Amino acid sequence: MNEPVHAFVIALTGGVAAGKSAVARRFEALGVHVYDADVAAREVVEPGTDGLAAVVDAFGRAVLDVSGRLDRPAMRHRVFADPAARRTLEAIIHPRVRQWLHDRVLADTAPYCLLAIPLLAENIGHYRWVDRVLLVDAPESVQLVRLMVRDGINETLARRMLAHQASRAERQALADDVIENSGDEAALDDVVAKLHRSYLALASKP
Repeated sequence: MNEPVHAFVIALTGGVAAGKSAVARRFEALGVHVYDADVAAREVVEPGTDGLAAVVDAFGRAVLDVSGRLDRPAMRHRVFADPAARRTLEAIIHPRVRQWLHDRVLADTAPYCLLAIPLLAENIGHYRWVDRVLLVDAPESVQLVRLMVRDGINETLARRMLAHQASRAERQALADDVIENSGDEAALDDVVAKLHRSYLALASKP
């Protein structure tokens, strides 16, 4: 999946709880199509998909909830406590997510679109076809507090989740554009509007 794609593609990334969703919402409000890897990761393991069948083959039916869907909280605790289990799950999910995103980009006729990819730095070799990388950045201390509040988890699990991601420096090294998001969310409005104008101009170039 490294062939050129037709839309101008911005990869939106950032560490967990850095504020990617808040940025994505603002681009969507401007009419930009945002294709989210987290949405893809849910869709590729919906009941009846080959993705969910592969997860059950690897981990057993105990990973399903009473409705037959993937029990995400239980799975999350399991993979963050067991690196081998995490690698097994990622080997099932990630290729399907990449295909899901790629298919949507190919079908997009807008001037540009965004791909929200939290683990871009960890998987950059599979996304060399994107045109630009936008990083939403925040200090780890800010991420930690936001993550604990957002997910209702303790500090130990939150730190473990942060530790399993690429470092802040690795993400910064990939970025063409950076939104610093450690303060008030309302400050994002002007920043996103400015980037939108810039991306429209870039997308119009041959």
